[in-house]
Amino acid sequence: MDILIGLLSILVVFGIGFLMSNDRPNINYRGLGVMIGLQFLLTFVLFNTDIGQTIILKISDMFNFLIARGSYGVNFVVGGIQLGENGTFIFNVLLIIIFFSTLLSILTYLKILPFIIKYLGAFLSKLTGMPKVESFNAVNSIFFGQSEALIAIKSQFKQLDNNRLFVVSASAMGSVAASIVGGYMGLIPPEYVLVALPLNMFSALIVSSLIAPVKVSKEEDEVEIQDVSNANSLFEAMGNGALDGGKIALIVAAMLIAFLATLDLVNNLISLVASGLTLQQMLGYIFYPFVWLMGVPADEVVDAGSIMGAKLITNEFAAMQLFTAENGLMSYASEKTIGIVSVFLTSFANFSSIGIIAGTVQGIDPEKGSTVSKFGLKLLVATTLASMLSATIAGIFLTF
Repeated sequence: MDILIGLLSILVVFGIGFLMSNDRPNINYRGLGVMIGLQFLLTFVLFNTDIGQTIILKISDMFNFLIARGSYGVNFVVGGIQLGENGTFIFNVLLIIIFFSTLLSILTYLKILPFIIKYLGAFLSKLTGMPKVESFNAVNSIFFGQSEALIAIKSQFKQLDNNRLFVVSASAMGSVAASIVGGYMGLIPPEYVLVALPLNMFSALIVSSLIAPVKVSKEEDEVEIQDVSNANSLFEAMGNGALDGGKIALIVAAMLIAFLATLDLVNNLISLVASGLTLQQMLGYIFYPFVWLMGVPADEVVDAGSIMGAKLITNEFAAMQLFTAENGLMSYASEKTIGIVSVFLTSFANFSSIGIIAGTVQGIDPEKGSTVSKFGLKLLVATTLASMLSATIAGIFLTF
């Protein structure tokens, strides 16, 4: 029964995407079929085979090793600070971002990441029939943030029509940056973060290509990769990565303060009218049918929906804080619910990301920036559907 509900959820996502499509005759059904098949195969292998479990364990061990090295640097700087209750988030999560950002910058300067991304993107394009720019950008979005992923293809912007612009924007918004993966792993189970990365890459491509199909001639199907690293030496790359990581950590901290404080204010105002009711609970009821379709057990649907809804109106870090708080959903939920919610949260799909995407495109091409602003809400719907698709597929295989 759980599997049937999961398959129904996938049909609902495809159905909504089809109804929203602006060019149904040109939908690349072959490519969509290949990508959904790869998602099922990948999730089955990772969740339900010994080799998949070994892969997840080894990659998790690698990240844990890196997090420990990052913690060494953090402890050297802040080791003498006395921490009160719930006072470790900035040290155990946010400051780790600086170390991961530095590693990412080093790998980019050494041309290791660009090489991997280029050929993975070419392989994905060959496999699915998707244009090279869109395929490259989808892979690139796993490693770099929303802005950096789009900047890497800025030389291609002149040849992107509105549909292609929608697809690359959705890929950037539907994924997460490798520099903050360590931060996520400090909050939610690492195995679900790792599974979410490729699932969300495919899901964002699937849903956006359904809503805004792209068709490119062979002559036009070329990608010119912009060098993301401007460093002239390894040490400059390290410095740039550290400074970028520091900015990201500061931005995340500022947004958490603003969003969580505002959420608490709203909840206090709501309690004046309806005692005990919160905005999260209201969102839980609104999201109820979609969360149930994803496979969350009936007695946990409202609580799970409240976390997912909070993510859309705040951001993924704020939602993860609510998810993992003392007596929060993660403390009593079933493993299946934890997996589904964790995968759903591992993306940039929220209202604030609309501004980030539009602002980045505006800086590259003012005319196209205006276009992105106009389809901002459509972009949020698409990437939310993509998160729903990823979470549903994860839920199906957590049933076995």
